[in-house]
Amino acid sequence: MKKLMAEAVGTFWLVLGGCGSAVLAAGFPELGIGFAGVALAFGLTVVTMAYALGHISGGHFNPAVTLGLWAGGRIGANLVMPYIIAQVVGGMLGAGVLYFIATGAPGFDVHAGFASNGYGALSPAGFSLRAVFISEVILTCGFVLVIMGVTDVRAPAGFAPLAIGLCLTLIHLLSIPVDNTSVNPARSTAVAVFAGGEWMVQLWVFWVAPLVGGGLGGVLYRVLLSDNTPKTVS
Repeated sequence: MKKLMAEAVGTFWLVLGGCGSAVLAAGFPELGIGFAGVALAFGLTVVTMAYALGHISGGHFNPAVTLGLWAGGRIGANLVMPYIIAQVVGGMLGAGVLYFIATGAPGFDVHAGFASNGYGALSPAGFSLRAVFISEVILTCGFVLVIMGVTDVRAPAGFAPLAIGLCLTLIHLLSIPVDNTSVNPARSTAVAVFAGGEWMVQLWVFWVAPLVGGGLGGVLYRVLLSDNTPKTVS
C-alpha cells in the first residue's frame, strides 16, 4: 500500500507541476515561461519526487515506465497493474486540483486543451498521427533506456533522479511542438478527461505508443546492455 500511495502521490505531483506549468504559466501574462519552462517543470517534478519517494516505490509515476521496468526484469508482474491504477488515480487527482485552480481565472476554457496531447489539428504544430506515434515510441523507449541505465547496479549511486529528470526535460524540449509530449499515459489521461471531446478520441495513441516504447526500451536494455543479473522487486 505504501508503494501504491507513493506512485499516486508522485504522479499527482507530475501532473499538477508539469501540466500546471503549461496551463497556468506558459504564456502568462504576455511573456510566460514558454516551452523551455514547461519542459523544465516536467523534469523537476520527476527529480523532486524521485528523490522524495523513489526509495519507497521505485519512483515510476508513469505506466510506460512500469511496463518497461517489468519488461526489463526490474519488477515483478504482480506490481504492474496496481502501479498503473495508482498512477492514473494520482494523475486524475492532480488534474482535478489543476482544474479547480485554473477555473478561478476569467475566460478559462478547459475544452481548449488543458495541456492534453494530440495529433493533426490538435497538435501544436499540426504533426500527423504517424509523426506523433513514432515520436512517442522512440522517446519513451529512450526514456526507459535511461532509467534502466542510471538505476543499474553498475551506475554511480545517488544521481539517478537527476539524470531521469534531465532526460524528461530533454524529451519535452524536443517534442512539445509535436504533440505536447506525453511519454506517460497517466499524464495524458488525467488532462484529456477534463478537456473531453476530440482530446479523448485521440487518447488511445498516448497509451499505445508510450507502452510500446516503454516495453521496447526495457527489453533492449535487458538484452543488449544489462549485466544479466537484474534484482527484481516484488
